[in-house]
Amino acid sequence: MQRVTTTESRPDALADVPGICDLPLTRAVVQYRDAHELHHPGGHIRDIGLAVVLAGRFASSVRAVDLGSAEVKYLNLTTELVILDWVYDPTLAHLHALSEAREKHPARNAQLRRFCFDLALRVLNRRGFSPLTRPILLRIGFRDLCRDLDLHESTVVRIVTAPGVITRVHLDYEANSLVFTTPERGSASGLGLALREAFGTIPVAGSSPAGGEPCKVHQVRFGVPVIFSEVLGSLQVMRRGLGRLVARFEPERFGTVAGLTTTFGERATLGRLNFGEAGFGGVPPDFDATALSVH
Repeated sequence: MQRVTTTESRPDALADVPGICDLPLTRAVVQYRDAHELHHPGGHIRDIGLAVVLAGRFASSVRAVDLGSAEVKYLNLTTELVILDWVYDPTLAHLHALSEAREKHPARNAQLRRFCFDLALRVLNRRGFSPLTRPILLRIGFRDLCRDLDLHESTVVRIVTAPGVITRVHLDYEANSLVFTTPERGSASGLGLALREAFGTIPVAGSSPAGGEPCKVHQVRFGVPVIFSEVLGSLQVMRRGLGRLVARFEPERFGTVAGLTTTFGERATLGRLNFGEAGFGGVPPDFDATALSVH
């Protein structure tokens, strides 16, 4: 018997992992975190963080349209690429046609935005609740809350917590934590007590931001929802807690907001989803947010 004494050569270990994605991303429905959101904690009010790639040969440079705002984004997805679905070529062609029509006639922006958001709801209904769709669902729900309490360009609720002091509240969609940022001169210790009274037994933690910025940060940590009804429950508790804070610090404004929501109702975009698990009004009023998974 002849013994084999040679072995096949193999490439260097580093060559096994190219470090880039060779899959063309055109037509992909992707989840993204826009780099510009570093300057807009919580993101822009119309964006939902879900987009269709209009053109993208490589993940490092793609042209996409956000399915909430219908605005074009130029994204670098090399650090994190999450593909939730794919659209058909005719759908992509229709998106291009609507975008071109908007360029010529800005009044058609509403038509494009409506088509994009309907597409987003179809994708979410198709994929259902999962750890991948959870941040998008929380963002859509918190966007409704911001529109009811404080509609402006960012997905943030602003509360005047002291004379001349504005506390900004955004949601960390990954951790499901409300983040309160207050200037250092703004009596942050008093805000911590107000947060505990407004949100009850939900954990509240305080810290100073990195980089030596002169402000104080508080986090109200709801825990990570594992089912869709827990997403809805968390959002309802956030709405009640933020409403109590506005009533405490800005009673006149709270009266105006309460009057509008009583007359027109609270926004409930997530109620348009059909996950089969729970309707938007199916969350019990005594929902216990502290029972969520601790992060």
